[in-house]
Amino acid sequence: MRHSSSRRSGFTLIELLVVIAIIAILIGLLLPAVQKVREAAARAKCSNNLKQLGLALHAYHDTYGKMPAGCAPDFSSPGVVSASWGSSWKVWILPYIEQGNIFSKWTFASSSGYSNGNNIQYINNITIPTYRCPSSILPDFYTASNNAGYFEMFSTYHGIAGSAIDSTICSGGAGIVSAGGILFPNSAVKMTDITDGTSNTLLVGEQSNQLRDANNAIITGGFTAITSQGPHGWTMGANGSASQPPAYFSGGDNRAFNTITIRYSINQIGMSNNCSAGTCDNTGSNIPLSSLHTGGANMLFADGSVSFLSNSLPLLTLQQLATRSGGEVVTLP
Repeated sequence: MRHSSSRRSGFTLIELLVVIAIIAILIGLLLPAVQKVREAAARAKCSNNLKQLGLALHAYHDTYGKMPAGCAPDFSSPGVVSASWGSSWKVWILPYIEQGNIFSKWTFASSSGYSNGNNIQYINNITIPTYRCPSSILPDFYTASNNAGYFEMFSTYHGIAGSAIDSTICSGGAGIVSAGGILFPNSAVKMTDITDGTSNTLLVGEQSNQLRDANNAIITGGFTAITSQGPHGWTMGANGSASQPPAYFSGGDNRAFNTITIRYSINQIGMSNNCSAGTCDNTGSNIPLSSLHTGGANMLFADGSVSFLSNSLPLLTLQQLATRSGGEVVTLP
């Protein structure tokens, strides 16, 4: 009897190409989903960072009976300036974000947040995750323009000084600086001063996107500042005056590092290097709030809550949220 020989079947070239095409389609469908999950996690982490900053600022207030100054010079005694360009609010809250080892060694004199030779060694190549949004595309570090050979981290959260339409503003070489908010130059705001309500007043905002667009490059052979910390670091304070806006260096060097006076809408990027517009490189007081989160940016309110504010939020509403005692009735969409 003749038996038919068995033959092993296999993929034809066409079948193999079909399988490859199906796998490619599945990967194409899967990648956006993975990216969305990653961004959701990064946005949640960013929100948590701001909550930690809120807890730290409240702990500082509990200890001293006031919020830290948004930025300030160094003082030899209360009200007596000993050196320009002292420290920012981010230095003062270090003990409350588990960075007391840095704070305990910090020298609050001789331009403490700018070029102090003692202090720079403690922040060289140091990342403080609480000060940085994980979605940010800003460089992790840059060469400090005031301390050659040292590298400082890019922080992405900055204090809200107020808005450009407040009555307590000064105009100078870096745009408009307000004292209508909470964290402004030489501020000492108490919770009882926030008469608009802590749930209606911004405390810290996000700047984690690039200010300059592709036609106005951020880094071209060197460092160009793109956030309110400027080229001098997250520790940088204010110039040699104990005054607050509007007296604060009106018409002169009114740079207010690590703080923002709200003048523009959220994620209004692609702006030029323009000091009168408050968007100059070193450093504009009106650089817009920004993020890489889709559709808006995270914000910390004075009650410690964090909200995601949309790009479509009217500028006037954003500016009203930036004031502590404007008496406005603000309703978020």
